[in-house]
Order: sequence, then structure tokens, then C-alpha cells
Amino acid sequence: MASQSCAAALLGGLANVNTTAANFICGQLDAINQKLTDTTYAVDNTYLLFSAYLVFAMQLGFAMLCAGSVRAKNTMNIMLTNVLDAAAGGLSYYLFGYAFAFGGPSNGFIGRHSFGLSDFPSPSADYSFFLYQWAFAIAAAGITSGSIAERTQFVAYLIYSSFLTGFVYPIVSHWFWSSDGWASPTRTNGSLLFGSGVIDFAGSGVVHMVGGVAGLWGALIEGPRIGRFDRSGRSVALRGHSASLVVLGSFMLWFGWYGFNPGSFLTIAKSYGKSSVYYGQWSAIGRTAVTTTLAGCTAALTTLFSKRLLVGHWNVIDVCNGLLAGFAAITSGCSVVEPWAAIVCGFVAAWVLIGLNMLAAKVKFDDPLEATQLHGGCGAWGVLFTGLFATKKYVAEVYGSERPYGLLMGGGGKLLAAQVIEILVVSGWVTVTMLPLFYGLQKMSLLRISREDETAGMDLTRHGGFAYAYHDEDDGFAKPAMYMMGRIEPSPEANPL
Repeated sequence: MASQSCAAALLGGLANVNTTAANFICGQLDAINQKLTDTTYAVDNTYLLFSAYLVFAMQLGFAMLCAGSVRAKNTMNIMLTNVLDAAAGGLSYYLFGYAFAFGGPSNGFIGRHSFGLSDFPSPSADYSFFLYQWAFAIAAAGITSGSIAERTQFVAYLIYSSFLTGFVYPIVSHWFWSSDGWASPTRTNGSLLFGSGVIDFAGSGVVHMVGGVAGLWGALIEGPRIGRFDRSGRSVALRGHSASLVVLGSFMLWFGWYGFNPGSFLTIAKSYGKSSVYYGQWSAIGRTAVTTTLAGCTAALTTLFSKRLLVGHWNVIDVCNGLLAGFAAITSGCSVVEPWAAIVCGFVAAWVLIGLNMLAAKVKFDDPLEATQLHGGCGAWGVLFTGLFATKKYVAEVYGSERPYGLLMGGGGKLLAAQVIEILVVSGWVTVTMLPLFYGLQKMSLLRISREDETAGMDLTRHGGFAYAYHDEDDGFAKPAMYMMGRIEPSPEANPL
């Protein structure tokens, strides 16, 4: 039909062009058009696949960060849980999770098609999209594993990880990212929440708050690790055994965040219809990478100098956590804010983390990786930040129409109201699903390990040996070793500068 219309147009405009020539010309034009369409699909899918690989590489970052943040006697345990987050999450997301999240057409609460990737690929999604969303799902589970590290039974990890990636997280992502979700900014079958929908571009709420709130309930039900607080209630630092692994993991996560945030555009070969040929979605992707970088850098430096003033020394572990706090916060609004606003986001995120850590110590809450404070608290700040600083121009470009934008940018309070709704419903949903799960596991004696096993370390009691040959002086549990590892503490007389 297109060739016939093309031929008719040519014959109508050029009297000397015969039908055969017109059909030949139009056939060539159709072939070129099809080739360009195929190329666009190939470029977009390659971009999404590469972004999925970057997000999946964050699992290595989580593994290194977790390993360095726990004591050496629990290294194999925490590494194994990170592997299982990916493995168990892969099967559960394939069987159920993706369908609950994006299996349309569906209602506003839950997806109901594409179980086990049936009828796949489709005009709306290809295998690259599934892989990308699976990488996001296992990131949420990885956050929770850090909160309950060093004291959780192995079977509990398997149960909660499968449940979180196969049901809890997919429902949240359906609400805010699916075109059928009740609060999605791309909703097609109903009115938008407050005329805007919730803008959580890459998941400060959908991913980080889900993992952080789940970790909160797990850590609360289990209680603090043995020795974390003394008999008078004072906080006792149970330091991780390797700052080197923490730094390595932080850099790996930084690298992966360039797939997490810019990759959430899903496509790259898209023009915004501007007169400038150099401006399009590729420019927005570059800007998103810049805002991500600035937020993390600002949060890292803010944490560095703030902790120096508060405790009197420079601490690389605190700086790495501050860096990640900035990334977690900017993830929501990274695509719709100006670079200068990202600096504000990172600055506040650092203080949110510091303040929540102080509160955690005061109420005797023990999270070995500060995951609840970092991902839950800073993720919530990031959602609010978007409602304050989202710009009119970028919101219209990214979401395809003019709609309410940031309160402090002159856009009124509707977007901010939608963002507050997200914080409330994510917190509520994760609470009503994960709290009973952790509580039930605790009642069945499937959640926390015994006091003896915790003292000896799970590597020895649950995994058949140690990740290292070592002796940790604080454990009170000496092991013969060929190589001995001791902790070096700064002397009181040392100059902190």
C-alpha cells in the first residue's frame, strides 16, 4: 500500500515517469526506510543490553562492598548471598516477577500476562527489556541482604530473596513504571495521578526504598549483632575487615550506576524535534550521567568534611557510603533536573545519611552496611527532591507532554504531592508484605542463627571453612592460621591531619 501511494505521488508530480520506474524508485525508498527502522531498533536494543550489563555488574560491586563491610569470619556467607540474589532472583523474576510488573494489558495494581516470558518478544518489549528489569530486581534484593548480614540463616536468604524479586518489588515497579500502573507518569488507560503521575525515573523509591524498608524490618526483627551495643547501651563499632574491598565495591557501583540511571531511558535514537540536529535523547542521556556524577561527588565530599568535624578523622568507609547515598538520592530525578540541582541533592543526601546513622545508634538499630539509612532514607529524600526541583522543559521532553513539575521551579505542588504518595505507599506495601515474612521466619526459628554460630562466624559453622586464613583479635575465637591478620588502629596521639 505504501509503494502504491508513493508511485501515485511520483506519477502525479512527474509526467515523464512511467509506472515501472515509479514502482522501482518507491521500492528502493521502502527498502531504505525499512533498513533505517531496523537500524534504529538495533541501536536501541544494543544500548539497552549494554545498560543491562552495567546494572548487572553492580552485583559485583554489592558483593565487594558487603564483603569488606563485614568481619572476615562471615565473608563467604555474605558473598554467597549476593550470588543467590542473582540466581534465585533470575528464576523468580522469569516465572512471575516480570509478568506482575509489566505483563500488560492489565489493571493498575498488578500485571497478569507474560508469565515465563510467554508471547515474547512483543511490540512493546524485547528480551533486552526483560534482562534490564531483572538486573533492577536483584539490586533491590541485594540492598536488603546488607541490612541483615552476619546473623541470618541461609534458608532465610533464599526465601526472602525469591519473594522480594518475584512479588514485592514487581508490584511496586508496576505501579510506577508500567503503562498500566495507577501512579505511572506514562499511564495510557486512565488519568494521571495529580495530573502528573509519580516521577521516579530510575528508582529511588521503586528500587532503593523497597530494598531499604525491607532491610529495616529484617534488621529490627532479628535485633542487633552480638557485641554491637554494650551492657550500658553504648554503640560498639564492629568494623568490616577490608576497606580495600569497600572502595573496590563502591567504584564498581559507581560504574554500574551509568547503566542504572542513563539506561532507564531505554532508547537512545530519539529526536526531541528541535531545530538543532545535535540535541535529542542522546543529550538527555548525557545530562543524566552528569547529574548522577555530581550528586555522588557532592555527597562524598560533604560526608568527608562533615565526619572530619564530627569524629576528628578522615574515614574512607564513610566517604564511600556518602558517595552511594548521593547516587541513591539522585536516581529519582536524574533525568529532569539541572546539574546544579544535583549538587543540592547530594549535599542534603549526605546529611540525611549522617543524621539517620546517629538516630540508628541512639535507638540501637544495627545495619552492618547502613543499607536502611542509605537506600531507604536517601531514596525517600530523592523522591521528594524530584518534586521540588524537576524542570518544566526536561519533564516535557522525557515524558512527552507538559505537566506539573517541581515546586521550587514554579510548577506548583501537584508533583510533590504525587511524590509523597509514592513514599507512603512504598513504605506501606513493603511493610505489609515483608514484615509478616520476617516475623514468620523468626517464629519458625528460620531467621537468625544461634549465638554460638554467630560468635564463631558463619563461614566456619555454615560454609565449611574460612574465606581467609586469619585471626580477628576482637572475636575471642582464635583459629590456627598460617597467615595472621590483625587490625591496626590509630593511636590517640596520632595527628589526624
